[in-house]
Amino acid sequence: MSTDLDTFRSEIRSWLDDNCPASMRTPTPENEVVWGGINEPFHNPESKTWLENMASRGFTAPTWPKEYGGGGLSPDENKVLQQELRRISARPALNSFGLWMLGPALLEFASEEQKQQYIPDIVNGRIRWCQGYSEPGAGSDLAGLQTKAEDKGDHYLVNGSKIWTSYADEADWIFCLVRTDASAPKHEGISFLLFDMRSKGVSVSPIQLISGSSPFCQTFFDNVEVPKSQLVGELNKGWTIAKRLLQHERQHISGIGGASALGGSGRRLEDVFKKYVGTDGERISDPDMRGDVLEHNIDDRAFMLTLARSAEDAKAGNSNAHLASMLKYYGSEQNKRKYELFLRAMGTQALGWEGDAFSASELATPRQWLRSKANSIEGGTTEVQLNVIAKRVLGLPDAAQSD
Repeated sequence: MSTDLDTFRSEIRSWLDDNCPASMRTPTPENEVVWGGINEPFHNPESKTWLENMASRGFTAPTWPKEYGGGGLSPDENKVLQQELRRISARPALNSFGLWMLGPALLEFASEEQKQQYIPDIVNGRIRWCQGYSEPGAGSDLAGLQTKAEDKGDHYLVNGSKIWTSYADEADWIFCLVRTDASAPKHEGISFLLFDMRSKGVSVSPIQLISGSSPFCQTFFDNVEVPKSQLVGELNKGWTIAKRLLQHERQHISGIGGASALGGSGRRLEDVFKKYVGTDGERISDPDMRGDVLEHNIDDRAFMLTLARSAEDAKAGNSNAHLASMLKYYGSEQNKRKYELFLRAMGTQALGWEGDAFSASELATPRQWLRSKANSIEGGTTEVQLNVIAKRVLGLPDAAQSD
């Protein structure tokens, strides 16, 4: 096996040398992040080349089955691929809710026809997806959702609204939870639909955030017709899919906090500290700050190893349904700590909002710091995750039970 992996590594290294453009080996400016979809602008033309090259090998989804466009790699082969991508500091070829959340759920719950229809477009970045889960009256209590889908014979008629639908104003399709049986208990009677955001009756209103950007939106459905062929899984059994997809989402968010101590625009903590705090030889000059960076990097490394171990356990059928909550909570906190350290290192240069006195990365820092706070909300609030851990992992009683 070692010889086979050595051969595979050599082949991958050669392929990357030939197929990863030079600019794709540099930190990613915010306006060059590739989300895919019908209207992807590809501000850097080499981003398009990189996506096409990676997708041609299925390397945007390296462990997904080849019959749906994935790479078909074993866990060990994927580990080699990721190591080689990190070795050359390669940018992600594609950022996609389809890759992080929807695709794994489709592989598990969709019909064969649906897999053939939707998954290749996810791998190739041809369709940009958004998530229709939370509602104005159903956030942490997601099962209380009220967006309804009425059976109209050959289609469902969808009415209601969703909130915090990230990038809905730029998405092509939505995966959406709807209530299909109002008389059932709230965790039942929910179904999982896919539909085109260009459908008649869909409208989107962006929400201005404190960071100055508007990635979140409120999305409205007014008599939207959705073909029944776009129901995933069984009617009224969508909560099962919803829970599994939330696990994938929380695992993705947790991975943000364990990404090798990288900050916004690919900056490493130690590099930022050296630039703004100064150096003592090759080290950060301030010993206290040097210790903080070292501690954070050790935590990052331990967390990344934990993520890798949990992924291997899941593949072996030993997954813990509540581990996603633990990882999501820790990953969110780790990411927030990282941005606090950025601000500490940069001092007043991290306080700029506009003006020529600040570089582009300095202007991005306070926005990224503010954005990191949303990690405690998206994918299930910190309070919800701690409740899950308290009840399901630690076995603590409810407050009502302890009275």
